[in-house]
Amino acid sequence: MVKIRGNLLNVSAEEIYGVEISVEKGIVKCVENIRGNFKHLILPGFIDSHIHIESSMLTPSRFAEAVVPHGTTAVISDPHEIANVMGIEGINYMIKDASTVPLKMFITAPSCVPTTLYETSGAMISTEEIEFLLQNDDVVALGEIMNFPEVLEGNPNILAKLEVAKRFKKPIDGHAPFLSGLDLCKYIMSGISTDHECSSVDEVIEKRRLGMKIMLREGSSAKNLKDLAFAGGDFIVSDDKHPEDLLNGHVDEMLKKAIEYGIDPLDAIKMVTINPAEHYNLNNGNLIPRKVADIVLVDNIEKLNIKKVIIDGKLVAEDGKPCFNIKTTEIPSTFKLKQKKSSEFDITAKGSIVTVKVMEVFDGQIITKKVLEDLKIKNGKIEANINNDILKIAVVGRYGNENVSNAFVKGFGIKDGAIASSVAHDSHNIIVVGTNSEDMAEAVNIICKNKGGLSAVSNGIMYSLELPIAGLMSYKSLENVSSDLKILHDAVKDMGSHLRSPFMTLSFMALLVIPELKISDKGLFDVEKFEFVNLIK
Repeated sequence: MVKIRGNLLNVSAEEIYGVEISVEKGIVKCVENIRGNFKHLILPGFIDSHIHIESSMLTPSRFAEAVVPHGTTAVISDPHEIANVMGIEGINYMIKDASTVPLKMFITAPSCVPTTLYETSGAMISTEEIEFLLQNDDVVALGEIMNFPEVLEGNPNILAKLEVAKRFKKPIDGHAPFLSGLDLCKYIMSGISTDHECSSVDEVIEKRRLGMKIMLREGSSAKNLKDLAFAGGDFIVSDDKHPEDLLNGHVDEMLKKAIEYGIDPLDAIKMVTINPAEHYNLNNGNLIPRKVADIVLVDNIEKLNIKKVIIDGKLVAEDGKPCFNIKTTEIPSTFKLKQKKSSEFDITAKGSIVTVKVMEVFDGQIITKKVLEDLKIKNGKIEANINNDILKIAVVGRYGNENVSNAFVKGFGIKDGAIASSVAHDSHNIIVVGTNSEDMAEAVNIICKNKGGLSAVSNGIMYSLELPIAGLMSYKSLENVSSDLKILHDAVKDMGSHLRSPFMTLSFMALLVIPELKISDKGLFDVEKFEFVNLIK
């Protein structure tokens, strides 16, 4: 029997009082009221209820090593990134690696693999495979329904997956940016209960009024917590976190920001404990009898400095250090790609000037705007306009088809060179942005050589971060991955970019379900029309 004393923040009764918690075989057996001058405040372990671990560039075990000392005792991970590369095999890899560490990784069954049929992915997950996954108790929901147009159109394939989730009585996560009115009602009628893509207070209010549970997101690229804190929400989530941000913390940092932005501390803590636990039917998130003893000890509710972390009644982290060892699981390479030539990144046209559709990016957002720009043609090739920050962008297929799709983008600020990544949501082909075709080809070829990762090329100097696990993750620790990424970010800053997370922003330029204009290995895609469009107007 383990006994833990301190001031408990009871998230059910919304009170703070002295207790002695008795823990037996990892389960809370009794919570007795006691008096005393206690040093620590006792909280339920923190839950990040929507995250793609792959975006941290860390394996689940390395991710646990990074976040457990910050009070994260459980995550609800949607492994659709690796699923789009490797299917069920990739999901099994995540589960196997996570099983080696104390962090509880619940998963959602990826609903959209591939996300759309307008891109080439490495795998497909059928309705039958969704049913197989949902039979597992650790698979707690159907993952975010990203292809909302198919829901509205009544596509039989996506509706069949929704029906499977309903049959198993498991929640269905949503993904519906800007959806409103009758379309939103139809989306909710299909059984979808959450959304993490709100970008305005009005959007939050409308969706909450219709019964949706809102996830306030504070990721590395998409940061909506500050703007939406006033509107309220049900969960605080990270969605996608880059390694350099995890150096500063995880759920604990999001909680501190939520409180800073005006959310009541108790409400904020409930958004990462009891709220997700009750929605996803987990046996944690609350320290009462029969719940698992996942506990965080902090100094006080204002500062939330993590002192100790306990999972299943066992000490797993203390004073910012994990109390467990890491042994990552290895996996074969998934790359099928030949070296690229610079000519494959040229865009040909006739005449001396041409009007093209351009993707415009914004720092801290994953949406883009569609703008028209006039570009010069030289020797039959459309040129980038570096002075006006209009650069070349391309997606290169990496699953054996050798596709190369070219377009233009505004907002990266690069003055010379190119950057590339095999992290390109959600099919994870290689995406590259640059000022010229030669450097773009070189940046892509570095990734081919490394069997995945990030790269930058400028003035003949090459930088890279290797991500050999499905082109998404590294075997290295958070500190090592962050160090390599910092070198890359510094290089991109020297190249002229002012984006806070240029590679994270780059990775979303291939996400065909986020408005307005995106690109896949098959062409330029208008998300509002949900169809391919010509580059040249």
